[in-house]
Amino acid sequence: MILEMKVPSPGESITEVEIAEWLVQDGDYVEKDQAIAEVDSDKATLELPAEASGTITLKAEEGDAVAVGAIVCLIDTSAAKPEGGEVPAKTEKKEEAPKKEVSQPIAEASKTYATGTASPAAKKVLAEKGIDASSISGTGKDGRITKDDAVNAVPSMGTPTGGNRSTTHSKMSMLRRKVAERLVEAKNTTAMLTTFNEVNMTPIFELRKQYKEDFKAKHGVSLGFMSFFSLAVVRALKMYPAVNSMIDGKEMLTYDFVDISIAVSGPKGLMVPVIRNAENLSFRGIESEVKRLALRARDGQITVDEMTGGTFTITNGGVFGSMLSTPIINPPQSGILGMHNIIQRPIAVDGKVEIHPMMYVALSYDHRIIDGKESVGFLVAVKEALENPEELLMDNNVKKALEM
Repeated sequence: MILEMKVPSPGESITEVEIAEWLVQDGDYVEKDQAIAEVDSDKATLELPAEASGTITLKAEEGDAVAVGAIVCLIDTSAAKPEGGEVPAKTEKKEEAPKKEVSQPIAEASKTYATGTASPAAKKVLAEKGIDASSISGTGKDGRITKDDAVNAVPSMGTPTGGNRSTTHSKMSMLRRKVAERLVEAKNTTAMLTTFNEVNMTPIFELRKQYKEDFKAKHGVSLGFMSFFSLAVVRALKMYPAVNSMIDGKEMLTYDFVDISIAVSGPKGLMVPVIRNAENLSFRGIESEVKRLALRARDGQITVDEMTGGTFTITNGGVFGSMLSTPIINPPQSGILGMHNIIQRPIAVDGKVEIHPMMYVALSYDHRIIDGKESVGFLVAVKEALENPEELLMDNNVKKALEM
């Protein structure tokens, strides 16, 4: 029996996916539920499991865009399992041909009358640049110089380097293209402004130093910075609900719950899973959820539902060494908080200079619905909570807050 495997819908509003990578080869024997491909949607990279055991026939190439519901492969369920035992979880991919490189010299044996001849459009471009066609290696048929060759050509400045000046073209994944579109959309459709502040992290450092070992031993997760920042954000959003809002047509939609999107770096690029109802979570709950979502994103198991519906975003560029940046709003949300690296810096404390671990924080917000007073007040509230966590986040009972 021949089973037609169709592309399942990875989520609402998604109409097509892209075959990012086949994990098996044409003709392989696959087991039911074995991962046979990775597919990119505009929101996540997902694994495609085999619906039955049998010999597989691929019906799409890597890089193909395939509509949801279209046939992506055939499985002959009547085929016998090959002798020798286990089916490998991932078959080695056949060696791909090297990517085409621009400006590679044409082998002597393949030269023809067309080699080094510029097309009419290329001649015009070269003339405008003052470049001799003989100084360019063409990438067109039989070595002909194309318009792209001429556009990419750089006039010689008389300094021979002997270095490699080739370029490589590679296709952007559907996820990366969608991220790019959303970033441009955010810049073009919101009145985005950013306000900055700095946080003295000494109180949090001291709490972590005192309790992190016991916390990890009891709960199985580390006491990180994300729980402090998430709970500080929850508190500030209650004080300034406009920051927990978004524009819906001609109305402002304000949420009475806090779903915090956390930006994490996955193997396929930036992903933004959501911590649901963060207002109901403790330090342990936040840290456990952050770890769970980060591992799922890293392993490519994150689902579209887990990345949909956040009301506010926190991003931590500090893990990559960023000292200060302007985070871009994650539409349709209206605010995003940027964390940065922690640097020992001298500051004035009660008229004296002291060295403390300091972090710059940034709030980017949509000025259409969030006024300057609210944005600055929100960030100050976050700063206050982080600099006085025992009182403002733990109700003066650290052990109870950490469930020790």
